[in-house]
Amino acid sequence: MTSSPQKPTPTKEDILTALSRVTDKDLGKDVVSAGIIQGVVLREGHAGFSIEVDPAKGAEKEPLRKACEEAVRAIPGILSVTAVLTAHSDKPSAPQQSAHAGHSHGRQGNPQGEQQTGRLEIPGVKAIIAVASGKGGVGKSTVAVNLALALSHLGRKVGLLDADIYGPSIPRMMGLKGKPESNGKKIQPKENYGIKTMSIGYMVEEDTPMIWRGPMVQSALMQMMSDVNWGELDVLVIDMPPGTGDAQLTIAQRIPLTGSVIVSTPQEIALIDARKGVAMFEKTHVPVFGIVENMAYFVSPDSGERSYIFGQGGARKMAETLGCDFLGEVPLHMTIRETSDGGAPITATAPDSEEAKPFIEIARKVAGHIDEALGGGGRKAPRISVEG
Repeated sequence: MTSSPQKPTPTKEDILTALSRVTDKDLGKDVVSAGIIQGVVLREGHAGFSIEVDPAKGAEKEPLRKACEEAVRAIPGILSVTAVLTAHSDKPSAPQQSAHAGHSHGRQGNPQGEQQTGRLEIPGVKAIIAVASGKGGVGKSTVAVNLALALSHLGRKVGLLDADIYGPSIPRMMGLKGKPESNGKKIQPKENYGIKTMSIGYMVEEDTPMIWRGPMVQSALMQMMSDVNWGELDVLVIDMPPGTGDAQLTIAQRIPLTGSVIVSTPQEIALIDARKGVAMFEKTHVPVFGIVENMAYFVSPDSGERSYIFGQGGARKMAETLGCDFLGEVPLHMTIRETSDGGAPITATAPDSEEAKPFIEIARKVAGHIDEALGGGGRKAPRISVEG
């Protein structure tokens, strides 16, 4: 009886060998000898790497990125490949103080017409807000999705960016699948319920682990901002990764955020981490619009009685202590959880329901903060400037 042949185990050397057969026509040599392949990672058959290109030719290099992916995918034993374009510049970075100057004048975010080294602008997007949390497990994505939908319900043109590279949840919550289309220059966001969305979850299988290092994550975040055809938006909501690490700082420092929303649960351990999130935005001169208390209480489906499982009023008290707005509390409700998991968020499918009411009220307050930050008139569509 003969044993079945053993599956091949690919190596990083195999990846580099495959990539050495791909030629960059502009450089006149293969991508490996040209030195533009960075951060090759390989884990259990899943490969990832970045391709460093001229910032001015980022969109033109999409065929090169695809060719590199296809070359590596052809290696026996490779299960998935994720390649991202990294656009760097030889220009020196601006001093840290001046990089923050755009946020130091009132609550205007990045003033109209201002160009800053390392700053990225998105044409047609009037305001960008970050929905963040100091730790995972507080329902930040549920709040971000329903906030985006509530803002749309209030008449705003809204986009939703899933910036949680390691745990993307927007595709499932928004009921979307499949890779987004591209016109050769820009990626077309996937849309549902009138919301334009983008997530790394559209690029990889749901059960595929993300094994990228920090620079690749930051590159992917910037690409999902600048290489996506967001069109004309009143507000782009960013579902931030949990915590206060490199990815969060990259967004806070590189993106002209109009403001931020912090999500926490009532218990003290979550509030401690939420304070870190507030401190991060304050240090990067991003206005904190306020705090949302999620899972504030549980409503018994039988009696309607409220039970404060995680404590009562912790986020409200923290907002008072920190001097920022308390945006509202969202109950721990089975319907909110079920509709989010099922790709039919309550604010989209039943915006007039009791369960959706907290999100609508939170959205009204956030919209007020956005209008105040923009001076009531918004700003002209800025020009993309990617340097660093």
